[in-house]
Amino acid sequence: MNEFNESHDTGSVREFTVSDADAGPYALTEGPDGALWFTLVHRGAVARRDPDDGLVTVHPDGDGPTVITAGPDGALWFTEYRAHRIGRLTPEGDYASFAPRTPGGGPFGITAGPDGAMWFTLSSADRVGRVTVDGEVTEYPAPGAFPSALTTGPDGALWCTLNQGNAVGRLTTDGHGTAYPLPTEGAGPVGIAAGPDGALWFTEIGAGRIGRITVDGDITEYPLPDPAARPHAVTAGPDGALWFTEWGGGRVGRITVDGDITSYALSRTDCEPHGITAHDGALWCALETGSLARIEVRP
Repeated sequence: MNEFNESHDTGSVREFTVSDADAGPYALTEGPDGALWFTLVHRGAVARRDPDDGLVTVHPDGDGPTVITAGPDGALWFTEYRAHRIGRLTPEGDYASFAPRTPGGGPFGITAGPDGAMWFTLSSADRVGRVTVDGEVTEYPAPGAFPSALTTGPDGALWCTLNQGNAVGRLTTDGHGTAYPLPTEGAGPVGIAAGPDGALWFTEIGAGRIGRITVDGDITEYPLPDPAARPHAVTAGPDGALWFTEWGGGRVGRITVDGDITSYALSRTDCEPHGITAHDGALWCALETGSLARIEVRP
């Protein structure tokens, strides 16, 4: 499948159509091969965008592939929310999947852990799972309700958002969990990422805020200019700032570690930006309406 023509260009934001509007680009990551890999959640596929010519190759693998990330074994790992499985895809296109121990758990977030394994959330089962690169699965109780995104923290623990518990959770690699309640009721945290300042940064989709939590559990919240922005995913950028998607307003936001906020408009307010990642010196986000957006990082 070849990349379609560029559909939107404002100088700092460029958009590329990569699928039909109903395929649903959802999350994306830079692969071990230097390409941009993304999930097509409604089509049941994982796709690759070549960094040189923009060619898009679609792998029809997975049922409801959702969040995707690179693993320590040179493969791409992703959650299959509808199939309740964890998928693995090599850059060459070899696919395998693994079943968590808890059926119907609704795997969502996934990250490479500090121990050489992949860690994932089972949102519907309030559990966090671990799968080795050989497919051995272990599970632990989550420290709160509906664990969503997760990431490895600078302290060697796993940190996750507890969307329905209105908290951020910390889980050690031996399964000991701690929850840190958020100051704002109904915050509904979703995305989380390790920041360049030794803290964890997360989105509050229900409160229109970006949060910061230290490894000691101290929390700071930063209200966005648009309270209805519904921030979704967040990632560390190559410029020392945090970047996030504003699902409710069709924008990409940037926040410095000091709390200064900038926003970049996408082509449509209803383009539904979800996942975001740094790639090739820029920020890229997946628009569920069928495109990938590239946001230039300026000095």
